Amino acid sequence: MNDLTVGPDEATKLRDTVVDQLLADGTIVLPDVEAVMRKVARHQFLPRVSLETAYDPYIAVVTKQDERGNALSSVSAPQIQAMMLEQAQIRPGMKVLEIGSGGLNAAYVAELVGPEGAVTTVDIDPEVTERAARLLVENGYSRVRVVTADAAEPIAGLGQVDVIMVTAGAWDIASAWRSQLKPGGRLVVPLRLCGLTRSIAFTRVGDRLESESAQICGFVPMQGSSAHQEELHLVTGTPEIGLQFDDGLPADVSTLEDAARTPRVELRTGVTIGRRESPDTLQMHLAITLPGFCIMTVDPDLDTGIVAPVDKRGCLAAVEEGNFAYLTTRRTEDNKHVEFEVHALGPEAQAFAEKIAELLRGWACDRRGGPSPEFRVYPAGTPDDQVPGDRVIHKVHSQVSISWPSA
Repeated sequence: MNDLTVGPDEATKLRDTVVDQLLADGTIVLPDVEAVMRKVARHQFLPRVSLETAYDPYIAVVTKQDERGNALSSVSAPQIQAMMLEQAQIRPGMKVLEIGSGGLNAAYVAELVGPEGAVTTVDIDPEVTERAARLLVENGYSRVRVVTADAAEPIAGLGQVDVIMVTAGAWDIASAWRSQLKPGGRLVVPLRLCGLTRSIAFTRVGDRLESESAQICGFVPMQGSSAHQEELHLVTGTPEIGLQFDDGLPADVSTLEDAARTPRVELRTGVTIGRRESPDTLQMHLAITLPGFCIMTVDPDLDTGIVAPVDKRGCLAAVEEGNFAYLTTRRTEDNKHVEFEVHALGPEAQAFAEKIAELLRGWACDRRGGPSPEFRVYPAGTPDDQVPGDRVIHKVHSQVSISWPSA
């Protein structure tokens, strides 16, 4: 519980410290976002955690779990909330829909739209909406409308809004979001593409959505009719190795059954990266160029050493014609950088490892330090010749085009 003996000055001091840090690192730029994050008492929406936890800039607080301990609902870290508010560009008088309720973000939005604006927050879980409604009323935000519904469907009585903020991880863009968004309106959504999640700010242009910014993030996945499970392929004979595919298993995945029985090829790439450098464009470069891109996990309780990634919880990987490979790193002598290595298994492991190493070198020459790809979302069923892109991902309600911007 929050220490009730701690005076409001202490909470204010911690809140200001967080905002000062987010200003210094460039997360907060807009004066309105700075003002609301200084004003709203974050800890009042997190009554079961310490002040230090509530005001840690990089910690999300889980507010509900399932019986296996998986997070079902959470309040995002201050850094993520500030980042998405910056992307949303909310102004006084706007009408805003928030999808995924916690109370705190709706309070920020209510401050930004002011008394002439309107905020509706929606969640599929009645326990979550009851909590959000109670906390909003207790903290002076009773004019926020709280709705229990599956937000993949149109919200009754809402009409069109200026901004939609989605605060749960989404695999698809629901048709209702596009139809409820005014022309020129903005959708900010943590969208999962090829197993990678980016908070993308889209603007509605006719029937399509065009990205304006994209940031690495992680979110509790969406529930309801728009929920989506990744497909996990356990490499035959090695239940320790799992390959997660976001958009269905590739046709040749069954040919991997003998790959784990071959010697592991380890190839140094010569490509190094600073330990604090963002892997954003590298991840997207591989996802765009490798048709068999996936995420590899290793069960630590069953690990026999067939593969040796630095992070067994998830690393970038790919499959191709009976081979699979993954990306790992080794520290450089200065201990300030790491060098990428490609490990591959299968009958053509050496050639596959060299192919991926060349892709990394291409990223280092052409993409590193540059902008993120551009994302466009078209309605499902749009003819292929009307959906240009370096890679197009077909989902249930939409097609997502990913393209590198022109040099």
